[in-house]
Amino acid sequence: MRVLLSNDDGYQAAGLKALREELVRLPEVDELYVVAPDRERSAVGHGITMHRPLRAKPLDFGAEKTRGWAVDGTPADCVKLAIEELLPDVPDLVVAGINQGANLGTDVIYSGTVSAAVEGVINGVPAMAISLTDFHSRDFSQAARFAARLVSQFAGINLPPGVLLNVNVPPGQPAGVQVARLGWRRYINIFDRRTDPRGREYFWMAGEPLEVDENTPDTDVCANRLGFITITPVKIDMTDYQFMQKIAHRQW
Repeated sequence: MRVLLSNDDGYQAAGLKALREELVRLPEVDELYVVAPDRERSAVGHGITMHRPLRAKPLDFGAEKTRGWAVDGTPADCVKLAIEELLPDVPDLVVAGINQGANLGTDVIYSGTVSAAVEGVINGVPAMAISLTDFHSRDFSQAARFAARLVSQFAGINLPPGVLLNVNVPPGQPAGVQVARLGWRRYINIFDRRTDPRGREYFWMAGEPLEVDENTPDTDVCANRLGFITITPVKIDMTDYQFMQKIAHRQW
């Protein structure tokens, strides 16, 4: 199996290193490629670079069956460039992560990690995004081992076209694994209003998750809060087919 790794925390991120070291040991993985941003690109969504050239610096991991490049672009740039130009052939699987912090519910819209997986799916390659749902823990071992289990089972999962797996692993010993739908994540105190030394006002984006009533026990937000590893199949097709039928015969 030829596997492409990417992320949004940059090629030097501890989560990517843990994932790479775990996957390279799998007998199912014959070729492992790392194409990741040259710096942190968190929360850039699915942005792509169109108005300047992209540069890819070769990386030497000193490991058998592993090659890599650091790209001065977004996560979506990395996966697109890898598939179109850098890899000798199309990968069998794209794995994005391990992200530092949760990508639960509506976070998937903003996430560079999920967008890397989305870019794989857009190009016809099955993909999964892996996140550790803690901004402080540096122990990625549990998440890396679980990701490796998923990769080793990849052939049997049989992902349909246009679908990726979004996986969120809590720190510590998980309560189990739950397949869950996306929940809702809203934030409070999003902007911190400040003043620079010249007296000019500026805003620093931050924010804290707000619990919302829509997060029933079958959502990834609720299940992860209870300590479960969550797996959510995410579709690229965002069409609301039910509402489309409702308005199809409307006179506009």
